[in-house]
Amino acid sequence: MKQIELIADLKARTSELIKEAEAFKQLPAERLNQKSSSTSWSVLECLEHLNLYGDFYSPEIESCIIDGEKINQDPNFKSGWFGEKTVQDMLPKNDKVIKMSTFKDKNPINSDLSIATIDRFIKQQEGMLRLLDLASSVHLEKVKTKITLPLIKFKLGTTFRFVIYHNQRHLWQANNLPKN
Repeated sequence: MKQIELIADLKARTSELIKEAEAFKQLPAERLNQKSSSTSWSVLECLEHLNLYGDFYSPEIESCIIDGEKINQDPNFKSGWFGEKTVQDMLPKNDKVIKMSTFKDKNPINSDLSIATIDRFIKQQEGMLRLLDLASSVHLEKVKTKITLPLIKFKLGTTFRFVIYHNQRHLWQANNLPKN
């Protein structure tokens, strides 16, 4: 896939995430904080989880773009085997997601959250759109980023896909919480 096509796809996905988050702002606070069980997340907890990851990834991505290898053409992009498997496991398939654990510092369960959580998420997504624009000037395959797993780095394009697919995963989760 050409790099410009990847960036366009990721921008479209991110714009859709912003629309979905805006729709959550129309829900009452009780619905935003409602859970299906004591160990599940509410809509706001799903979004806060993404905010916590955004706090790590946004500055990491920006730093890598600033320092990254510049391009003057539109190269192809392809994730490596591990990166591709990781990003594909993020997305729901057949209306189901692969169950995964999260790091303790990224788990917002039982947090006291408000609509400000949604606003923060939207602001992070607007920042992601800006980063995707900036990324068009660097080589998404050659620039590497840290990820939340120590000692592992992903190609910048894979990192973008991971973060955005992860966002899609949890907005899907938030949209599919049981409505009591």
